[in-house]
Amino acid sequence: MARRSSRNVPKNISTLKSQLYKRTHVRPRPCRTIMTRSQCNTSFFHRLPSELFNIILDKLTVLDISVFTMVSKDITRFVVDYISTMTWKNKMIIHNFHYSTCLERRSSIGHYRDLGLLFKRCTLLLPTKERLKFIFSRFSQIPCFMLEQCLAQVCIGFSCYGVFLQTLIAGWDELECHRVFIFLCEHTNLLQKMEAVIIGKPGARWYQELQLRLFCRQVLLDPWPNQPECQFWLMQLLKPWPLVCQARLLFILYGPLLTEGTLGWQDMVERGLPHNDLWDLARAFLLLLGKMEVECQTSNSMLAILEELIVIPQQWHVENVARLLVLCGSSFSYSVLASKAINGRLPEISRLLVYIILVCEKDGYHMSWVVKLVQQIFKVLSTPPEKFCLIQQLENMFSQVTREFFEFSVTGNHLDNRETFQTLCILLDSSAHFHTKFLHMLLK
Repeated sequence: MARRSSRNVPKNISTLKSQLYKRTHVRPRPCRTIMTRSQCNTSFFHRLPSELFNIILDKLTVLDISVFTMVSKDITRFVVDYISTMTWKNKMIIHNFHYSTCLERRSSIGHYRDLGLLFKRCTLLLPTKERLKFIFSRFSQIPCFMLEQCLAQVCIGFSCYGVFLQTLIAGWDELECHRVFIFLCEHTNLLQKMEAVIIGKPGARWYQELQLRLFCRQVLLDPWPNQPECQFWLMQLLKPWPLVCQARLLFILYGPLLTEGTLGWQDMVERGLPHNDLWDLARAFLLLLGKMEVECQTSNSMLAILEELIVIPQQWHVENVARLLVLCGSSFSYSVLASKAINGRLPEISRLLVYIILVCEKDGYHMSWVVKLVQQIFKVLSTPPEKFCLIQQLENMFSQVTREFFEFSVTGNHLDNRETFQTLCILLDSSAHFHTKFLHMLLK
């Protein structure tokens, strides 16, 4: 036993020495680090010369570059430097918008939609004010994006600008969009140009009126497919002005355009206009009414705007007022007529009702709609004498308007005679249809 133990001692000692040697002479292992995919990509592009990186970006479309910016902050910085070069601006930011074919127009509008997405993504981490400065400094020298700078008759510059802006600010909250509006006003002198138009004589600055209409409609209002966004921008345009100026601005933005491209201020006074010419104006009223309903406000301001509107430049033709009310629907028509009834303006109500009946017959609306409207106005009046007076005024007004059309058809020229006689026949038909429906509902 003693021999065996003595034989094992050297072996154990040698083993211990070898283990100690390994521990003292082994090299420390490096710490393992985990790199994310974006860090790997960034480290790869860091090793590339800037010239080669620009060549790679040159091969990508605008939409591809916008996706590429989302890889990492470093890539975003590279892309921002790249799109800040004059070479890229001259190549990718189109300055000519006077196209003859629909394909070219669609291509340019699509290109600016992609540019909006690119600038939205590459400025994502910047504050709103800095984003806007960086973005709009790239488009400040394009004449077709500025008011009264482009003289071409056919230009899609404002449409491209509108699509770009819509894509850029989609999803932004109202506070940020309000900052955008303030920035645009400062950038384009929009409020000063509005003031020069709306305080002057209607139609005197017809070119400035048309430019203001095109800019506001194509850049701020029409690109939005959803009603809330369009409501927001329309309210921003109207808010800085008193009611009379708001009425003028609404007409400039949505009033009927003549074939030569000017606004039909005088036509609203001289003759009744068809349904299509007044639909845009009615749509603007409906937009504003919808915004007020959301904010639980009254429609008194809209009634005041209407009262201001229908006397610009002089008192409108009654048929145009009636058609605008019909297009605005039951609720707004009732508010207008009930307000007049409460103030004792029964002759004005009765004349307006006769023309509303005429418009319904001309444009194919159900006569029961007008009968219900008359019933609602009838209930507003508090005393039996007032209610009887309304019916009496309405019937007398039918006779008076019929005589007016007959006298005008006799004294006018040949073309006017024919049109007026047709209107007279329609008025007689509308009276018969209205009274038939009225008596039917009364007896029922």
